[in-house]
Amino acid sequence: MTTAPARADIPLADLPSHVGMTFGPSSWREVTQDEVNRFADLTGDHNPVHLDPDFAAGTPFGGTIAHGYLTLALVVPLMADVVQVTGVGTGVNYGLDRLRFPAPVRVGSRIRLTSTLAEVAEVAGGLQAVFENVVEVEGQAKPAMAATMIVRYYR
Repeated sequence: MTTAPARADIPLADLPSHVGMTFGPSSWREVTQDEVNRFADLTGDHNPVHLDPDFAAGTPFGGTIAHGYLTLALVVPLMADVVQVTGVGTGVNYGLDRLRFPAPVRVGSRIRLTSTLAEVAEVAGGLQAVFENVVEVEGQAKPAMAATMIVRYYR
């Protein structure tokens, strides 16, 4: 079992001085069939490649896979494992500039995240940060996800 890396706690005022820094990797996190089932129910995406092991066994994936957007949703807890901006009134997701899912996440696989702070800019009431996030799957050469995420931190 991999030991969790130390999380970087960065005061909001110091965030610009961390541009170019890579955080992580996070701890490994298993993606379970129960999570995939609950995500399917929540979103209404009941594609059998996510839910039906017999059907999914006959696909190129060889078994059920997580929804890409479930993988994206897991960025929040994975990122919190490696970097925390402190002294913030509130932080919100502002959007994504780029999102790709190069490889599937097989149910039962473990994933982890590495995040690089690419830029920081002033916005009214706070700072906007751009993070280059990569989610890898244990034992896979290709990452499961690459996402350029924009977060706004308000004072």
